[in-house]
This record gives sequence, structure tokens and C-alpha cells, in this order.
Amino acid sequence: MSSEFRRKGIVFSAPSGAGKTTLVRRLLAERSDLRFSISATNRPKRGTEIHGEDYFFLSTEEFRTKAKAGGFLEWEEVYDFRFYGTPHGEVERIWASGHHVLFDVDVKGGVRIKKKMGDDVLSIFVKPPSLEVLRQRLIARGTDDAREIDRRMAKAVSEMAFAEKFDWVLNNDDLETAVAEVIKRVNAFAPRPQQEGPTAPQTKTP
Repeated sequence: MSSEFRRKGIVFSAPSGAGKTTLVRRLLAERSDLRFSISATNRPKRGTEIHGEDYFFLSTEEFRTKAKAGGFLEWEEVYDFRFYGTPHGEVERIWASGHHVLFDVDVKGGVRIKKKMGDDVLSIFVKPPSLEVLRQRLIARGTDDAREIDRRMAKAVSEMAFAEKFDWVLNNDDLETAVAEVIKRVNAFAPRPQQEGPTAPQTKTP
């Protein structure tokens, strides 16, 4: 790793439906020096998802074995029997390629990464304008039934309590304003290399 360009990490965490994925997508399109850290999970693939691109899809046994062996920078049982984790190798892979690393993780994972990586990480908590707005966004998304929305809302209440543990709490009320502020903050924290071009956005769905 070059001593002249210190690799950084950007962490995004938020309750489901707060708009985190959209912000991550816009930031990746703006900054070609960022690379997305691919998470591991034991949930089944959805649609056209590809192993090693969207997630590392592991069996529950494989996930637990890797976690026990210390193979994750952080991991969490985000929902009942649904595990997500950040493989240690992802961070090293991205830094070795000469890029900053971008994490899209649950709130507990975000807190753990910040604690482990300290000043090398900018942790951002994306906050919805209100819980009612959050519920309306989840309904409008059309991907979850009423029971699942209720579960996500209950989880959101507990997740909001973690906001103060992040470096910055972004109130995602107006998207364009939020995008501009994210780009400004990330540019200040992790300066761009001298040469870079646009890159294709990368996304994932928890």
C-alpha cells in the first residue's frame, strides 16, 4: 500500500427503507476510486443475483464455520436465522487494488467496523425523516407484505438508537440534497486520486 495515498473506508448503515442503497449507488457513480465490499450471507439468491458479485452466498453451516474461524471483519444475525458478514479478504482485496472500500452493512456491523478500523473509516448513519415516512417508503417499494413491513419497522425503532455511535447522521429528507452532502463529506474524508473516471454502480438488496 502506498504511503502517499492512505486507503480509507466509507460505512453506510440505516434502517431498511431509509434510502441508503440509492445514496450508495449515486456515490459509486460519482467516485470511481471506490469499490463495493461484497458481503456474505446465508440467505437464498433472489432473481438474477450472482455469487461473488451481489453476495457470497453460503450455507448456514459454511457461514457459521467461517465466523467461528474469525473470517469476518464483522457479522450479524440481522433477521432470524439470516446472517450477513464482511469477509476480511474483501477489505484487503480492494485496498490492494488501489481503491477505497465502501461498506453497506447493518447498524451493528457499522459500529463494529468503525471500532476496529478507527480513523480509517467514515461511518454514516442514514436517517429517514420520520418513522411514518419510512413506513410509506417500505409500502411504496412493493417488495414486502404487511407482516414483513411491521417487522422491519420494529427493527428500525431499535436501529435508530445506534445513530449517535456514527461519525455522521444524515437526515435523508431530500434526495438530491443528501447526495450532494454525501459526496462533499466523502471527498473531504477520502481525497480522490489524481486520475479517475466514472464507474458502473454496484448495489445489493438485504
